[in-house]
Amino acid sequence: GNHYDTTTTTTTTTNNNYSELFNAMDILVSSSLDGLIKIWDLNGQCCTQTIASHRGEVSCHSILNMKPDPISSSIHQQQQGGEGGSGRCRMVTGCADGQVRVFAIRKSNRMLSQEEDTKARKEIQNEGKIANDDAIQHIQKDTQDQQDMDTENTNIKGSYWETQITNAIQSQRSDYDDICHYMGTIPPPPNVATSNEKISSIQYHPNGKFLAFCRSNGRNIDVYAIRSERESHRKRTRRLRRLREKEGKVEAGGSVATEGDNAQSSHRGTKRGILDDIEEDDEDNLDEGDMESKHNQETSLLLPKEELKASDEYEYVGSIRCSHKVKGFAFSLKKDKSQSKIDTGGGKGAGFLRIACALATNAIEIHSLSKQINTNKKTTQPAQYLIEKMSTLDMYGHPTGIRSIALSSDDTLACSVSKNMAKVWNVANRSCQQSLTLSTGTRKANCYCLCSSFLPGNEYVVIGTREGSICILHIASGDIVYVEEKAHDGAIWSLDVKRPLPHEGERIAIMTGSADCKVKFWDLEMQGEDSSSDSETDDSDDSDDDGNTKKQQSSSSSIHSGHPMVVHTRTLETKDDVIAVRYSHTKSSSSSETQTQRLVFVSTLDCQIRVFFDDTLAFFLNLYGHSLPALAIDSSDDGTLLVSGGADKTIKIWGLDFGDTHKTLHGHDDSITDIKFVNGTHNFFSVSKDHSLRYWDADRFEMILILNGHMAEISCLSVSRTGAFVLTGGMDRQIRVWERTKDIVFLEEERERELESILDKVDGRREDKDTASLLNNSLKRRDNPEMEDMDDDDEEGNKKNPQSEAAVKRSILSISAGDRIMEAIELADQESMNTMISSKNKKTQISSSNPLLLGLEPPQYILWILRTVKSAELEPSLLVLPLGHVERLIVYLVKLLRSGRGVEICARVSIFLIKVHQHQIISSKKLLIPLRELRRLLKLRLIQARDTIGYNLAAMRVLEKVAKDRKQQYYIPDANTTKQDIWSDLGLGSDLAASLQKK
Repeated sequence: GNHYDTTTTTTTTTNNNYSELFNAMDILVSSSLDGLIKIWDLNGQCCTQTIASHRGEVSCHSILNMKPDPISSSIHQQQQGGEGGSGRCRMVTGCADGQVRVFAIRKSNRMLSQEEDTKARKEIQNEGKIANDDAIQHIQKDTQDQQDMDTENTNIKGSYWETQITNAIQSQRSDYDDICHYMGTIPPPPNVATSNEKISSIQYHPNGKFLAFCRSNGRNIDVYAIRSERESHRKRTRRLRRLREKEGKVEAGGSVATEGDNAQSSHRGTKRGILDDIEEDDEDNLDEGDMESKHNQETSLLLPKEELKASDEYEYVGSIRCSHKVKGFAFSLKKDKSQSKIDTGGGKGAGFLRIACALATNAIEIHSLSKQINTNKKTTQPAQYLIEKMSTLDMYGHPTGIRSIALSSDDTLACSVSKNMAKVWNVANRSCQQSLTLSTGTRKANCYCLCSSFLPGNEYVVIGTREGSICILHIASGDIVYVEEKAHDGAIWSLDVKRPLPHEGERIAIMTGSADCKVKFWDLEMQGEDSSSDSETDDSDDSDDDGNTKKQQSSSSSIHSGHPMVVHTRTLETKDDVIAVRYSHTKSSSSSETQTQRLVFVSTLDCQIRVFFDDTLAFFLNLYGHSLPALAIDSSDDGTLLVSGGADKTIKIWGLDFGDTHKTLHGHDDSITDIKFVNGTHNFFSVSKDHSLRYWDADRFEMILILNGHMAEISCLSVSRTGAFVLTGGMDRQIRVWERTKDIVFLEEERERELESILDKVDGRREDKDTASLLNNSLKRRDNPEMEDMDDDDEEGNKKNPQSEAAVKRSILSISAGDRIMEAIELADQESMNTMISSKNKKTQISSSNPLLLGLEPPQYILWILRTVKSAELEPSLLVLPLGHVERLIVYLVKLLRSGRGVEICARVSIFLIKVHQHQIISSKKLLIPLRELRRLLKLRLIQARDTIGYNLAAMRVLEKVAKDRKQQYYIPDANTTKQDIWSDLGLGSDLAASLQKK
């Protein structure tokens, strides 16, 4: 059987490393969230073993085949039973209960018995004594006749018979074919705080001498060394010897506690034997007592004391402590012997291991594990391991989601900001040039970056933070050259830089919008120059200017001479929080003054977009229409269009002449986070929380492309100056580059893909609406432009009468019922064809009917199949039928209606098929005559059924009236009246009842 839940890990043993152990068997090991591990035979394509000993979800597993130890292969083969000659193979599994279980993979008992049988046959053949095969098979079936068979076959050795009898008895065991055998759990690290979190990853070192695993939501990676076969055997022998000593003392009357108190003193006075190991006694005492009771609580997994356990093979080395949560790790391929090592006795180092750890902060840490070798043979201390952190690769990824991304004017550099990190990228080679952790204030507290933009000249980047500060970053040095603390009292959600027009000599200005309901304007000046605050501002802004000058004076110690700084000039107050701000991109022109006027767009939390003149901040337009706030706005280069994307999943195109709504575009499934025009065109890009990037045409009001690739919501985008590529950043910490190609886009194909995506998401989209309503709404919006601005709730409210739709959700029952209907139609067609051929050919005998039809005529068989389908699954099953089968079914419905059978179900099926396939059925010339006949028969049979039901109802009313009248009368039997037999003419059973009544 298959798994009942998601499969987590699969491992095959078809490579050369397992060829010695499995000469004729290729296996596949799969683990799943259902808590099972299954062993599959790839040759037989079946499951040979199921391990159900885990108490939770099996998250991962790993398999390693270790080379045999030539020194101790013979000893281990005697103790472990046929495993020493081909090395050891171990499978380690990680479970949701936090335990790491070890299984030994070796040949099954059946394989071993077959090998012994083959070996014994060869020996007998060499001696010239060949056993009778019939006698061998008879002995394997019946072991009780062993003595009789021994007397008849005196040439066969007694040892061979004993082997065959033993194999026959063992073959009846359930674990006779098992190749995985439980060895126990790996003990947790001593004196280290561990949790019961599930194991997320298990890795073996390529040389097979180390094992490491990590837990989910943990920072530690526990590393274990794998002992050799000889060392494991010594560890096992020592454990058994100590266990026997404890049992002997307990039987003699000594308690275990007294033995533990005097263990150290007795050990000091005793000479160490050959099999004694140089390890702590605490670990050994816990190994058999506390460790086994703690980790082997399952009664089904209690191992015999003499078998080799996981604690005998795996030795704890150390734990690697990472700076953040570990998501994955990997060993280096080889040991590194080039570096110098630390030794306690002056000897040479033995090389060290490198482990690369992938952290949750999108960084990679490299840790080393080196062994300190003691050259002084007189010392009895065990070998120690030193764990060090070598390097960290945190430059090429953001630790958190990306909030903003900006492109330089020449499209060579890109700046992305996240929680407290700003990175500058080279777009051409996709490399990170600068990575800076942003901090503000005297305490150097980290700041949360929300928005960014390049300043003219592409040497500086201005950044707005959640703390209300404005930072200016120098790209060449990677330093923050200016910080305007408390520029706003709330978070700065958006900022935009005004590029000055050449002929008017404007100054570079910055506009910021914040959650403190203010839009502030800043002029860019160079630090060190005498900047006067005599700008023409209102009287209400004087207090703000004085406060900002004090801030600048207080931060004069950190001024970098020659670098830009911001000076507050004007403030625009709003009633609600400011979500987005944008300058218009009006081009310079000498033909008229209106074309050179610059506008300011402000989106607020009250779902409105206000337009002001930049020079006087006079109110110009008020754009309203979004049901939720507009999160992103942008204007075209010619200053005629404005697009806005809101949290209501809609995109609105506005005309800046009168502030009218040109179009409302639907397509995104979640809030729209950013939107940008392509320079020189009316095409624009939009990103949303639905993980998609979409390309639109604002003139034709059509969607051109849908680009998917992000694994989480997309928060920002930036379009190149020429439109050759687009950068997108999301909460999945990815920056994706989308390049323009020369491929031709066909809009009809894009529409088909969109409809397919709608059908795939029909179960969970828009509160589980049915497919018909989704398709009807999309078609109505496309054909009727007036319905573009209407929401789905408005469309439902405009419906006067409630309508019911057929259930179109497919299920296993409906699909299987549809298959049975199709098979019935095909069988009926074949039977009709055979009957027609046999009737034409008079020489041949009449062929027998198909037994699958159950002795019914083809129309009657189809009626029987339709009646076997459940009423709730009938209509969904009819949707599965192709058009050819629908045509044949209509013909059989006509034949059924002619005979007057199944009128109700025939009417239901025919009406549903005509309703669903109306256009195809009408356009088919083959169905013109059947449709007319179907209409006539349906009308006739339904009228007959109505008359029959009416006649029966009238008769029931008469019977009710007669019964009611007789109920009021008393019946007194007369002596002359004869008794009436009520059981007559009712069958054999009624005659028997009448005879019993007479008795």
